[in-house]
Amino acid sequence: MAASSTSASSGSRNEEGDTDGISWRLIGAASELANKRCRLMYSSLGYNSDVCLFYVKGEFFAMDARCAHSGGPLCEGDIEEADGVLQVICPWHDYDFDLRTGRSGTSLQQQVYEVKVEDGNVYVKHASRLSLLPFPAEKKN
Repeated sequence: MAASSTSASSGSRNEEGDTDGISWRLIGAASELANKRCRLMYSSLGYNSDVCLFYVKGEFFAMDARCAHSGGPLCEGDIEEADGVLQVICPWHDYDFDLRTGRSGTSLQQQVYEVKVEDGNVYVKHASRLSLLPFPAEKKN
């Protein structure tokens, strides 16, 4: 979902950011994360639970990193806008997914996660621990 400045649900909060069963994971400073179109966040649950954090047109979005069709790497996909809808295109088979809803032009559905920006930091609502690891440095010729 799009970034917002709202806070997590009311209730008691523990050190992990859990509020009445809702887990907001601190990803990092918004100013730093806005420097790349997509960052891959690794999940402690393994490869199939990794998440992409997209930054497009001044907003953050998060969704599962592997395409629902056959596991393609969505962080490597193109971002396009069609009829006002921002979507990521899977580089393997050209399936498109709405960054806000995860819906595809096909019957596929990609899992999306709520994102918020609070006090200059980006948080993603997710059940597992996420850690942000940067992409390898680009090769220079």
